[in-house]
Amino acid sequence: MNTDNKRVITISREFGSGGRIIGRRLAEKLNVPYYDKELLDKIAEESGFSREMIAGAEKRAKNSFLYSLASAMGTGEAGPESLSLNERFFLAQFDTIRKLAEEEESCVIVGRCADYILRDLPYATNVFIYAEEADKIKRAVEEYGVPEESVKKLMKDTDKARANYYAYHTGRKWGDPVNYHISIDSGYLEVEDLVDLIIEYSKRQIRRGTTIWDEK
Repeated sequence: MNTDNKRVITISREFGSGGRIIGRRLAEKLNVPYYDKELLDKIAEESGFSREMIAGAEKRAKNSFLYSLASAMGTGEAGPESLSLNERFFLAQFDTIRKLAEEEESCVIVGRCADYILRDLPYATNVFIYAEEADKIKRAVEEYGVPEESVKKLMKDTDKARANYYAYHTGRKWGDPVNYHISIDSGYLEVEDLVDLIIEYSKRQIRRGTTIWDEK
């Protein structure tokens, strides 16, 4: 299996940590495709589901009980059609991300449980970006344009929804270091330094991973 030049980097991130900015800069520096909101268009195109419905699935997970209840309610029919809408959205997301990772020479993917979906690929590097609360608030207000009076609630609600969505569909804890190859506090380095760090780590980690894979 020749994956010498292949690299897929997934970015999971806390709200305000700058994960999206870091991911976009990574893609630019590596000169590879970048998938964030663009991923929703791909999923919608290939699945036939509405982009807005797919985008809203994660947000609905803010209430874990209601999301789990809705996800457990299938149609009663046989086959894939028996799954709930939430389950069918995730399955479409799973298939699209796997296809991208296999068909692209290399790429950067932000969010959407991509770390879990690609966990068995030797050429994938899964990154989690976090930061201290003060740093996240500062970035959200100054760079994202979030009103200062509502930033804490938005930060809490967004991360809660991401954690619940991730836990329901993967059975894992969002942000747990064991689910990623590397977790980084973005508050201590500039974006360019963070990008260089991830690139260097990815080179070494993938080299080791593909070597182990080839030996099996």
